[in-house]
Amino acid sequence: MNMVGLVGRITKDLELKYTPSGQANVTFTLAVNRSFKNAQGEREADFINCVAWRAQAENLCNFKGKGSEISVTGRIQTRSYENSEGRRIYVTEVVAENIGFIGGAGGNGGGQERNTAPVDNGETIDISDDDLPF
Repeated sequence: MNMVGLVGRITKDLELKYTPSGQANVTFTLAVNRSFKNAQGEREADFINCVAWRAQAENLCNFKGKGSEISVTGRIQTRSYENSEGRRIYVTEVVAENIGFIGGAGGNGGGQERNTAPVDNGETIDISDDDLPF
């Protein structure tokens, strides 16, 4: 069974593209926080490559952007292609089958959303997406 579930933040502005046959698609990277701290006591994130197609891609690009928090369920896909230098390039990505919007109605820049994040002592702090490093 090939199933993936992720919750994270979009790392870059989204660019909707179309195939020659007219299929909408968008590739994006999702920053997903790890559930544990490293040896220095800091949380790390994994940066997961994802792709969405058709209406999922159009909705994502129309309503979310860099810094927006989303959930993705889908499957892992591997593929390869030959680049312009004749080298074989291997790609592993999550094909998004369902995308859920989390948080406020951040428009196509995502930078206007405000979220609260839990701190280790149970309190919350107010975080602006403009404060995120991605």
